[in-house]
Amino acid sequence: MNEINWRAVDLNLLVAFTTLMEQRSVTKAADKLAVGQSAMSHSLSRLRSLLDDPLFSRQGHLMVPSKKALELDPVISRILNQISTEVLSVQEFEPSTFAGTFKIGLTDYAELLFAPLLFDALSGLAPNSQICFYHVDKGNYQQVFDEHKLDLMLGSITEQDKNFSRKFLYTERHVCLFDHQATGISVPISMDDYLSVPHALANPGGQLSSQVDSQLAQLGLQRRVSVTCRSFLTLRHLIRGRKLLCVVPELMAKMDLFSNELQYGQAPVEVPDFDIEMLWQRRNDRHSRSLWLRDLVSRAVSAQLFR
Repeated sequence: MNEINWRAVDLNLLVAFTTLMEQRSVTKAADKLAVGQSAMSHSLSRLRSLLDDPLFSRQGHLMVPSKKALELDPVISRILNQISTEVLSVQEFEPSTFAGTFKIGLTDYAELLFAPLLFDALSGLAPNSQICFYHVDKGNYQQVFDEHKLDLMLGSITEQDKNFSRKFLYTERHVCLFDHQATGISVPISMDDYLSVPHALANPGGQLSSQVDSQLAQLGLQRRVSVTCRSFLTLRHLIRGRKLLCVVPELMAKMDLFSNELQYGQAPVEVPDFDIEMLWQRRNDRHSRSLWLRDLVSRAVSAQLFR
């Protein structure tokens, strides 16, 4: 098979062909496409060269199609129609008929907080879909996006990446969480109480210190961190019935997933807030499914915040 000269193939030539078939006149075809007659004649010349056939011959005032032109007419019309309906037209996403998979990346904290919420929202509006949650963090999210073709992710990622778009969802503040019976601490929490009880940390890297320790050091103070773990869920269970105090995001402290035996209150030392954002690959900014999903996630998170 001879190699096709794709550089010579121009979609405009196919449009010129169908217009000539319809009008059977170079002049009328040129008028319909709003081009000069010489430009239309040039297109016909390129078509003849590309397809190795005269295609149209003049008989009086008409351009009569050849046998090959008649054979190609339905094929080219079908190609142009397919391009028009499947490539160039904007397809609205219809969640009720979607049978694919939504792939969402969540940090540990975002998964604990939002996975059930997102499942309910998505399964309600897209009942034929499947949902996959993937663990992401600031060190791996680019790789996970590329490897698993994620739709979006939720979490606190401060690093800016030109390949990703982002939307602010809300600001999370920290509180102290503790078991009143085990620690003897009450709200409001004094600095003496804060320092008298061993602390637990949620830290994926296993470090036994955080920004709080730097804040305390500036005041000439020091706390005792006795345990660290990766998961906020583990941390919540760990402090129940034990003489431990931990600094956690406020929404996690309020979660109705747990019993009310634990109490929380404002820390007597400044703990920086952090933003929860939604990230997605910039190349999907205008994709209809991505637009629908981002809107749904934004509304679902907002509803959770103001319950």
